[in-house]
Amino acid sequence: MKIISLESFKIKITQKELDDLSNRLANTRWPDEVEDSNWNYGANLSYMKELINYWQKDYDWHRKEAELNQFSHYLTKIDGHNIHFIHEHGKGPNPTPIIITHGWPGSFFEICKLIPLLTDPESHGGEADDSFDVIIPSLPGFGFSDRNIKSSVSALSWTAELWAKLMTKEFFFNTSKLKAQYFKI
Repeated sequence: MKIISLESFKIKITQKELDDLSNRLANTRWPDEVEDSNWNYGANLSYMKELINYWQKDYDWHRKEAELNQFSHYLTKIDGHNIHFIHEHGKGPNPTPIIITHGWPGSFFEICKLIPLLTDPESHGGEADDSFDVIIPSLPGFGFSDRNIKSSVSALSWTAELWAKLMTKEFFFNTSKLKAQYFKI
């Protein structure tokens, strides 16, 4: 196992990339739709058109980018793979480390709203002693993490090994303090 580096990371999507996305969305070739199919044959076409319109005209990426950059983002290399993660320190006297993984398909973004609740429970009606050091990695191939290029690798067990290495070697968390639990939300 090799963890080579840990570097601070800020999300910065260039205007050129955003313009390219807008152009590709504008050039979407829409399929035909079975009449009155709703969601029976996949995504509803009218919904998809509304979504694309929202992304092109109303969505403020720069605002969302600034919101996401309020968190501490990092990149590290584990066993040759760049892994992106957020690490926010708990505000209590002895925060418990917790790693929270998004689902597939998904993104670290969907978990960000939990960060203040877990790192600073006292500000939300809880006890400071119940705070967590929160680590939210992006699954390989998602967010800003490299994709897995090894075809023989079981994604679930390989990802679990990466997260164990991230928690124990990168942060030197005492393994006796770590507990594995699986929650399906």
